[in-house]
Amino acid sequence: MGFVGEVWQVRTGEESVGEILIDDADFPWLSGKFTAGPAFEAVRDLFARELALAQGDADWQRWEEAYDEISRRVTLTSPDGPVPEFLLHIEGERAWFRWSDEPFDEDEEPPGGD
Repeated sequence: MGFVGEVWQVRTGEESVGEILIDDADFPWLSGKFTAGPAFEAVRDLFARELALAQGDADWQRWEEAYDEISRRVTLTSPDGPVPEFLLHIEGERAWFRWSDEPFDEDEEPPGGD
């Protein structure tokens, strides 16, 4: 797919949380090498908590609360510009996400990814 090799930006306000160099595209998920930026430390624990909730025997309400906080704090930008809706996981030097030009269907099961 055409996504491999692209660099997507994760930001909080004007500060860089990090970059994702896409190396795998398994639509709807993209994944790649995550390089932390100066603002990552401020959100590192949010991503760790969200992922732990998504991968465990999750209480989906608690997961949604954790992810809502991430959504309030960070933005995701493709090479073409900001994306309005996304689901992003970061673990160590890896990040994987899906995005949409439209809001996600509220009836979908919260996706944890593979």
